[in-house]
Amino acid sequence: MARKAPLFINGKFISAGPTAVHRVALELVKALAPLISDRELCLLVPPGLAQLAHGPGIQTHPVGGLKGNAWEQISLPWHARGGVLLNLCNRSPLVLRNGLTLLHDAQAFTAPRSYAFAGRLAGQWQARAAGRRQLGLLTVSDFAKSELVGLGLAPAERVHVIPNGADHVLRAPPQTELLARLGLAPRGYALALANLMPHKNIPLLIRAFARPALAGMTLVLVGGTGRAAFAAAGVTAGANVVFPGYVNDGEMRALQENALAVCTPSLTEGFGLPPVEGLMLGTPAVIAPCGALPEVCGPGALQADPHDPSAWEAALLRLRDESGLRARLARDGRAFVARFTWHAAGRRLLEVVDTVAPG
Repeated sequence: MARKAPLFINGKFISAGPTAVHRVALELVKALAPLISDRELCLLVPPGLAQLAHGPGIQTHPVGGLKGNAWEQISLPWHARGGVLLNLCNRSPLVLRNGLTLLHDAQAFTAPRSYAFAGRLAGQWQARAAGRRQLGLLTVSDFAKSELVGLGLAPAERVHVIPNGADHVLRAPPQTELLARLGLAPRGYALALANLMPHKNIPLLIRAFARPALAGMTLVLVGGTGRAAFAAAGVTAGANVVFPGYVNDGEMRALQENALAVCTPSLTEGFGLPPVEGLMLGTPAVIAPCGALPEVCGPGALQADPHDPSAWEAALLRLRDESGLRARLARDGRAFVARFTWHAAGRRLLEVVDTVAPG
């Protein structure tokens, strides 16, 4: 059987920071490699990145003499001629036709206050170009698909859902030393990501933990946004809010496994990896009934009004005090999210590629 056209991947994400979007891209690349036998798989990267992100079956090729956005817009499409180019981090060459772009959400359109003006316009422009010119769009949930279709970026038959995996959290052994260092008791704290983007709605959690009934419980906010940044934004975190900063995978697993709950009060999410990761490890979620969160958390979550701190207080107190509730949510949630594996995501991605670009 003749080999199909090569599958190229936009490797610009390798030079970026450790965000969820970039984690998804790397995991998809690693999942694709062992599944492909009838076409070449090649990660195209800017100059100087040849030694990064290698894996079995992955060829990494530095191409072109440009860097940054100029590399993505000029060098990348030139070197991806004759194949199919996958763009896994929302952005892609404006002139591209022989490719697919993964839009993780529609937030450049639906949550404009979360993005700087120039970045928002660039995201909207690139999303429209991808939907109009390319072989199709990829996204991560039925909710995200409905938004992309509703915005007119592409018709429903050209938007393909590839749910994220979450089983990467099972790889790194838990490093529980962090809990002792932070003075955290198992089930004595709730976990969330530290973020000041308005749609993430984290100040709501801080207000909930200022309520007297939660004075004995800790809120752990992980990530690069610290207490001072929240204070500068007018959000004062109490003494029961802890900011450990960035943590490695083993430390994050320890925090997720031992938390009372993973909290996600977002006003919109295209997927929502943190609560699904927690459920994969047997920790229930408390979520806002918004975006894709109910879709991806299923029976493993309590839902709380994203505008009412008392609703989050009540949900966390139920998890702490109501006999059997946490165990039931953990059991049902873990069974529900078992479908979210990177192997399944890779297989689905390859099915889409073979459908839209079979030759």
